[in-house]
Amino acid sequence: MSHTDSGSSTVTAPPSKDRGLLDHYFKITDRGSTMSREVRGGIATFIAMSYIVVLNPLVLGLGPDADGNVLGVERVAAMTALIAGVMTILMGVFAKSPFAIATGLGVNAFLAVTIATTPDLTWPQVMGLVVWAGALMFILVLTGFRTAVFNAVPSSLKTAIVVGIGLFIALIGFVNAGFVRRMPDDANTTVPVNLGIGGHLVGWPTLVFIVTLLLMVALMVRNVKGGILIAVIIGTIFAHILEAVVPSGSSVEAPTGWSLVVPENPTALLSFPDLSLFGEASPIAALGQLGAMTALLLIFTILLSIFFDAMGTMVGLSDQAGLIKDGRIENVDKVLLVDAAGAIAGGAGSVSSNQIFVESSTGIAEGARTGFANIITGVLFLLATFITPLVQVVPFEAVAPAMVVVGFLMAKNVVHIDWEDWGISVPAFLTFVVMPFTYSIADGIGAGFVSYVFIRVIQGRAREIHPLMWIVGIAFVVFFGVGVIEGWMH
Repeated sequence: MSHTDSGSSTVTAPPSKDRGLLDHYFKITDRGSTMSREVRGGIATFIAMSYIVVLNPLVLGLGPDADGNVLGVERVAAMTALIAGVMTILMGVFAKSPFAIATGLGVNAFLAVTIATTPDLTWPQVMGLVVWAGALMFILVLTGFRTAVFNAVPSSLKTAIVVGIGLFIALIGFVNAGFVRRMPDDANTTVPVNLGIGGHLVGWPTLVFIVTLLLMVALMVRNVKGGILIAVIIGTIFAHILEAVVPSGSSVEAPTGWSLVVPENPTALLSFPDLSLFGEASPIAALGQLGAMTALLLIFTILLSIFFDAMGTMVGLSDQAGLIKDGRIENVDKVLLVDAAGAIAGGAGSVSSNQIFVESSTGIAEGARTGFANIITGVLFLLATFITPLVQVVPFEAVAPAMVVVGFLMAKNVVHIDWEDWGISVPAFLTFVVMPFTYSIADGIGAGFVSYVFIRVIQGRAREIHPLMWIVGIAFVVFFGVGVIEGWMH
């Protein structure tokens, strides 16, 4: 795989005696970065992913469990920011990698829509299942199994994962900005999405997205340092001006409104967080309530999702940051260990599994190459625990252009796939197409792995398949067929 160039130039390492302790520990100069780039990248990553502090409470905080209890928006928001901050800093200090951690959107939606609606199951028991999944993943990392799976994946499939994440990131950016929208259920058409509203770009928020995107591209073409962050800041200022002059409100009130965060000045600067959710998870009670077989099936589903979501994201971000040497990711064991710990912490804090966030790519595009950028991002998340209103200053429409640009940078790697070998090109294609179409990194990886094993067998080249790819391929067949299996069980 090639290193995705973000426009930063190589830095010549100064004499050892001139380098500080932070530079030595995080290998800032060794990785071709500078302290200013790390700070800039850390801020950019926080801005890109801070929406999770607003969105996760809306996904998890409002739905009642079997006892009629809810987690609560304010409690989920506080714990989301706290755990993201702690785990992101841990990733930076221990694994020394610029991969920020927060609640994964795929898993939290799965918990809220599927598992939490299971009869007689309470929220503490639901989060107990997440703790079990995280603990199992932690064991898989300690035994070396998770790293071995990564090393068993063919290089072209790893490249396809990078490309797929790029397309996925770009789609998220377009959808978050309202540039691409889902067709209404009453539209009498089989077309799932279209441009803007009714095929037309309307609304002031969409204008903010377009202007910010063009400005960002222009700054990057001109190799302006901090181009992404500069464009996001200018886009945010532009959004505040527009909202003050021609108010658009929220998209909940009108389709042309802001997607989630309405740009406005915070009404308060300080709020004391309610951290009472920590420790409420009940892993033992979950097993007793569901029965061993049903519980194991749900734990397996959660485990496989967070296992491969994180692996795919790690591959994409490592390639973008130039941290893959001879096909291996630097500090991969430590990265995976912290990621597994994030799943346990997220379950224990009742905010769902925490995992490596794909939006870290925004900070990497700004120059972040080391764990020091994570210190900046993590501290900002910790501050957001007490200063939550500040998270609502930057609208999606000002951040989404960064995701589109980063998606382009990652998708360029498609030229490194071996397109002449159908046994690798078809699985690669399915990998990077299924990811954005299903809105799931794990689903894309699963489609690629299963088809790779299948086609290699059809080609009469089964001996080329690594034993672990057989195991993972079978696991994904079970994963995709979990609905059928649950039907049989009931």
